[in-house]
Amino acid sequence: MTINPTISRRTFLSAATALLATRALPLRAQGATDISVGYTTVADFAYLFSTTEGGFFAKHKLNVQPKFIPLNPSLPPAVQSGSLIVGGETPSVFLQANDGGLDHVIIGGCSQLSKHSTGAGFVASTASGIKTAQDCIGKTIGAPGLGALLHVAFRKWLTQQGVDYTKVKFVEAAFPQHNDLLRGGSIDGVVTADPFMQRITSTGTGHIVSRFLTELPEGMPTLVFAARRDWADKNAEQVKAFQAALKEGSAFAADPKNDAVVRQQLGKYIKLPPPVLAAMQINPPSPVITEKQLSYWVEAMNEQHMLKATPDLARLIVK
Repeated sequence: MTINPTISRRTFLSAATALLATRALPLRAQGATDISVGYTTVADFAYLFSTTEGGFFAKHKLNVQPKFIPLNPSLPPAVQSGSLIVGGETPSVFLQANDGGLDHVIIGGCSQLSKHSTGAGFVASTASGIKTAQDCIGKTIGAPGLGALLHVAFRKWLTQQGVDYTKVKFVEAAFPQHNDLLRGGSIDGVVTADPFMQRITSTGTGHIVSRFLTELPEGMPTLVFAARRDWADKNAEQVKAFQAALKEGSAFAADPKNDAVVRQQLGKYIKLPPPVLAAMQINPPSPVITEKQLSYWVEAMNEQHMLKATPDLARLIVK
């Protein structure tokens, strides 16, 4: 299955509708620049939330306002339309959007993979009969964003297991829908992440077939912060401030002694019970994104025929 790199009208409308869902405003600085940042319901956005709630953005004269968006592929069109200034996008979504004609740049990073990235995986319903990668052939699998990181990484895992991923049907499904979709039988499995993965297994709806992210190279970025190039060019000072704040906020969030505070901040934006928040895995930070990190995703996407041209990675990162 080849992903269409163009941005659809449906995706634009989805992004606009999602922006109606707001959260309580974070700390603000007088006379500062307002920057709306789109996020989805994954724990790795903890670095964005800690930088916001900890006052690091405000310290650098930025009023950052996190905005919830259900599906990651909805972020680039929201940035393009001006509904968002910055999108917290998976690298594959960012690269595909640019390949499709958008002129966006990375102004910072959020998190990266490690060999301990066990907080995401492939979960099959108890009724599906899926126990191995081979069992996925002919099945319908839900992904939280077609072309997003988990979708691309899962298809790479299938290939590594000797499975032709074009023989697997993929449908788009937001994280909160995964348990109900599996229970209802409309899909056979999902590529998902905690706390939704934990919820599926604890209720007996499904079982974990593979934590496939542990088989990918360490250090690969899971989220990048992207903005329109024209905005970044006109607001070079604010971009530098955004980058400086991210480094400080990420260092704070990565310090083990701040773990309880970080999870409390995470819970403000991703509404979950304290016990669930306490158990969620947060990948290591990666506030600075390099060309080497992005090149892995370019290679994976080329293998899956997702890009029409080879991107000039040096042009896509604001340093």
